[in-house]
Amino acid sequence: MDKPTAVGASTLGSSTVGSPVDSVVGRMHALRHALPEADGLAVFNRIYLAVTEEFARHLDGGHFPDRPAATTLGVLFADRYLTAVDTAAAGGRPPACWRPLFQHRRHPGVRPLQFALAGINAHIGHDLALALVDTCRALGCEPADLEGGFERVGDILVLLEERIREDLMPGPDLLEIADPLTHLVGSWSLERAREGAWSAARLLWGLRDLPGLAQEFTERLDAGVGLVGRCLLTPCR
Repeated sequence: MDKPTAVGASTLGSSTVGSPVDSVVGRMHALRHALPEADGLAVFNRIYLAVTEEFARHLDGGHFPDRPAATTLGVLFADRYLTAVDTAAAGGRPPACWRPLFQHRRHPGVRPLQFALAGINAHIGHDLALALVDTCRALGCEPADLEGGFERVGDILVLLEERIREDLMPGPDLLEIADPLTHLVGSWSLERAREGAWSAARLLWGLRDLPGLAQEFTERLDAGVGLVGRCLLTPCR
């Protein structure tokens, strides 16, 4: 099973940009300023940045009983996205779940809503499960010990759907029943993706002493989420 990269280690250990979450937010702000607004990666990054800032406010407001655990999970989760961005920018091969977004990010026939859904699909469908396992290893705990924090993080992730509907969903006069985008929107569920991530994390944790099987499962999870991402990015215009 793959482990957090050096980017994750430096983020967690950063003392130059305030808290570890501040460091993550700073990276996302840098991406926002560097990417053209129409870039598919920029579409997802804007939404994820807003949700990460909300996560930071919840941390500061004491909404997480175990703040260190929530911080570790939030940072390791975000780090998997940022590492995929760094890998693609360096000409490397990011995880399969992220490749459709990077490959189609400038496609004129893909709508902003599709870019957002593809990014969420990759990040929750794949990254969240691995980040949970990363967190258990980092803190020396079991997935069950993180369930409460996971549920609270999940509640914040619901803001992704709300943000998408507010900012990217066409008005009812534009989103006709015959529009292929209507069917794409209805084909993916954030709630089901969260449930799948929790189950995948528990399974991976159970396979921690069987690295070969854990690696095989991780690769298949990555490929499956990537396939869904390609479907979500089917050109609709």
